[in-house]
Amino acid sequence: MAFELAPLPYPSNALEPAIDARTMEIHHGKHHAAYVTNLNNAVAKHPELEKLSLEDLIRDVSKLPEDVRTAVRNNGGGHWNHTFFWQIMKAGGGKPTGALAAAIDAKFGSLDAFKELFGKAAVGRFGSGWAWLGVGKDKALCICSTPNQDNPLMNVADCQCTPILTIDVWEHAYYLNYQNRRADYVAAWWSVVNWTKVEEHYAKAR
Repeated sequence: MAFELAPLPYPSNALEPAIDARTMEIHHGKHHAAYVTNLNNAVAKHPELEKLSLEDLIRDVSKLPEDVRTAVRNNGGGHWNHTFFWQIMKAGGGKPTGALAAAIDAKFGSLDAFKELFGKAAVGRFGSGWAWLGVGKDKALCICSTPNQDNPLMNVADCQCTPILTIDVWEHAYYLNYQNRRADYVAAWWSVVNWTKVEEHYAKAR
């Protein structure tokens, strides 16, 4: 198969209490796994697509064959988004440092001000989707959100940038523990952000 589900980079209970083990098991082992299966079923209809990297596959999604375009957009986006999401979390969290911390202060005024704006993007996303911190073409930081499994890499996205941080605000990401309290989930999630990984993404994006 062209695409595979990588294991979580930490035990399923590593992010507790912010994100409980059962949610992680279902989210990764059921939801993410289904995106990978469905993506492979879609690209199997066009073997030339199996040769592309996941990022290249979803970047020009509007140019994909029409019969698999929606399936690749939804499931390829789901696979990329979740893979990225797992990697920018870790037990213990922390705070941004160095160039990223300076850029956040310069763009948003302070870390707390950034968290407030990012939280608004996450909580305010109607229905299912994601909130993102990215680096735009002007190399400046930007905050945006996308619906469903879209992301800012896609040429169909309303906001296009290079993602360096994201939060999943689909209900399956938090409902077992937080029910309809999305704002509580977002507030707790800050405690497990892997800022070292985010800083790596920032350096690469620049």
